[in-house]
Amino acid sequence: MKKMNKLILIFAFISTLISCSSDDDNTTVEPIANVVRLADDATHGSIITDAGGMTLYFFSKDAKQTSECLDGCLDVWPIFYDANITVDDGLSVSDFATITRTDGTKQTTYQGWPLYYFTNDAAEGDTNGDNVNNVWFVAKPDYSLMYVVSQLVGHDGLNYTNEYIEGDGSTSYITDINGITLYTFINDTNGVNNFTAPDFSNNGVWPIAEISLDRIPSILNNSDFDTIDVFGRTQLTYKGWPLYYFGQDTERGDNKGISFPSPGVWPIANVETEVAQ
Repeated sequence: MKKMNKLILIFAFISTLISCSSDDDNTTVEPIANVVRLADDATHGSIITDAGGMTLYFFSKDAKQTSECLDGCLDVWPIFYDANITVDDGLSVSDFATITRTDGTKQTTYQGWPLYYFTNDAAEGDTNGDNVNNVWFVAKPDYSLMYVVSQLVGHDGLNYTNEYIEGDGSTSYITDINGITLYTFINDTNGVNNFTAPDFSNNGVWPIAEISLDRIPSILNNSDFDTIDVFGRTQLTYKGWPLYYFGQDTERGDNKGISFPSPGVWPIANVETEVAQ
């Protein structure tokens, strides 16, 4: 009898083990969220967030791939950093990098733009930081252009104001997504490029901006942009002004063209630019 009871206990124990194993096999394992995610926003389209869905931002003053948000700025715009970036479909890990800030801390960048949070975003999906002071914009994977605030420094090494006279002071202007400055030409007219030679022999000095427009920062209006045909190539225009690069702008954030051949001949473009005549 004792032997029979022992066998029953052993059988019950084995049955319990099998039952537990079966339960474990049926347990649903939640996937681990990527460090950087893509979210769909009703206003902004695809936006970049952290793993918890909190929106990340670009700062207009960071065109040179360094962070200009320092000291008290960080109380409102904390930095985003992760040493081991994983991304959702639609993003590429190669677009992310790490910089060491002047305060010695590290910060993650996307396509050269340092990434930040906004302290007034209280919940997943909030985008309250977009266009704050005309310098903060939601981080997106599909921007074609960026709106930059920087000191103008001509090819002559001199600082210039937004009136193209020598002096210090930040100026707002449009760049491509890589932070390369775009210019207008005072001798152009509305929708007409009066600079580029038919054989493009002078295109190396002032290359035409051949940019396929997708998303733009919210401070800009899509209706202000168009394209023109320039001897078989397509040039982007802003408020009727054909847009150009300057061949000597070799680094992010360069704006040397504002003084070449003399100040004001090749102005930058911004929201205050008048419609071309």
